[in-house]
Amino acid sequence: MDGKKWLKVVIFLCLIAVSTGREFKVKAKNKHHAAIYNHTLATILVEYASAVYVSDLTELFAWTCSRCNDLTKGFQILELIVDVQRCLQAFVGVAQDLNAIVIAFRGTQESSLQNWIEDLNWKQLDISYPGMEDAMVHHGFYSAYHNTSLRPGVLTAVKSAKEFYGNIPIIVTGHSMGGAMAAFCGLDLTVHLGCQNVSVMTFGQPRIGNAAFVSYYRKRVPNTIRVTNRHDIVPHLPPYYQYFPHKTYRHFPREASSSTQNPVVLDF
Repeated sequence: MDGKKWLKVVIFLCLIAVSTGREFKVKAKNKHHAAIYNHTLATILVEYASAVYVSDLTELFAWTCSRCNDLTKGFQILELIVDVQRCLQAFVGVAQDLNAIVIAFRGTQESSLQNWIEDLNWKQLDISYPGMEDAMVHHGFYSAYHNTSLRPGVLTAVKSAKEFYGNIPIIVTGHSMGGAMAAFCGLDLTVHLGCQNVSVMTFGQPRIGNAAFVSYYRKRVPNTIRVTNRHDIVPHLPPYYQYFPHKTYRHFPREASSSTQNPVVLDF
């Protein structure tokens, strides 16, 4: 490896080290606003976040896949949304045991160049949520949810579910890039659909917005948990630059690490 490549690696590792340290300070300031982590719920939701990766759509829709049992047995899919062009996938259904609508988004497919392009597009973009002054978010993740067939499919399914099942809670989940889309979906359901009982739990989610966005988000979707693994680099991307705190990416305030007691085992 030549000198330039080594230098790039060193700089990248330094950025990760800096971002990790800064994030713990941010979390400590917001402890009194933090959502409560429920390990039992996490072990259930990680199964949904895993099941959405299933490529056999017939098995997935009928809920007969290898991950469609035990903790998720009896789940009824109402809508399976697939964006073939962008290689995106999500589902909306009802979990009788949770008495909740569950929405899950698939994360990055390594074989999908389009997904990797979305992941690596770190350009920030102003978005038009009302009252979100100075908020900037990850262009690729924002577009993957808002500018594809996922959003209309999810909103239509949620409206139908609420008409049939009433005002039951809504839980949104996803892994990696799917977690990023889940966060945007949770905010969307609260702001644009007027849902008041939305919770979000993601696994290995990357950062998606700046400080202004994070402040806006936590006020509207306070019941949000990010489950992370200290050995996973994705939650530390895009990098946090301590010398540009208002221009750089920030995490939501509540994190549950799978390296702590009672870890959530992520198996994707």
